[in-house]
Amino acid sequence: MVVAIKKLKRESFQGHKEWLAEVTYLSQLRHDNLVKLIGYCSEPDNKLLVYEYMQKGSLENHLFKRGVQPIPWSTRVSIAINIARGLLFLHSLETQVIFRDLKASNILLDSDFNAKLSDFGLARNGPTGDKSHVSTRVVGTHGYAAPEYIATGHLSVKSDIYSLGVVLLELLSGRRAVDEDRGSTEEALVDWAKPFLNDKRKMLRIMDTRLEGRYLKKEAQTIAALALQCLRVDPKNRPNMTDILPVLEQLRAPKDMTAPRIHSKA
Repeated sequence: MVVAIKKLKRESFQGHKEWLAEVTYLSQLRHDNLVKLIGYCSEPDNKLLVYEYMQKGSLENHLFKRGVQPIPWSTRVSIAINIARGLLFLHSLETQVIFRDLKASNILLDSDFNAKLSDFGLARNGPTGDKSHVSTRVVGTHGYAAPEYIATGHLSVKSDIYSLGVVLLELLSGRRAVDEDRGSTEEALVDWAKPFLNDKRKMLRIMDTRLEGRYLKKEAQTIAALALQCLRVDPKNRPNMTDILPVLEQLRAPKDMTAPRIHSKA
């Protein structure tokens, strides 16, 4: 069996906490859209995690790395569905699990481009009783983290929903959540894309040019509208995963779909 092994740096205290979180969550949770933890080593000088091997690597590499064949539209829709299924599973548990670090580099792809959530080092149990959030120190990745979490440390499942909105934008645009090479006006993907998302015609301007127009306009518009809902500033106004997944699943198209080219006027 081919496996992937992650080794903890000996001097990393924070790394030890994250190693423990991964062992705790992934030894208990099983789902088709979560990376499987096969085993671990807990010797004092060897803290290892052994995962199933994901042949295609991270979504980040396929979306942003130069020289890599661009992912076709139908595969991007399937990846969005896979991510949503994984999040719905976590959010539907008796004790909800907040993933907390949803981003393109933590979404891994198998040989058939099935997407799985990986790296549960920052995951947290959700609030219990009548509480709406848990309070915790702010960690995560710039560009993906929800604004209320950054401002207050208040973490909820709606924080994951915001991050999902960012990943949906990345799938649509082929742009990174934060890209310092694009200059100040286009550096943050959310700030750049949001003005286009409200208009069904204007939103086509954000689409990944490497798709060369090979996508279904209505599907792209549906995902853009969903992303906009996920990115609402007030977390109470963001949809739940039970609302999001059915919308995405309705878009599932045949694997070999060939869409007509779309020529949008800028």
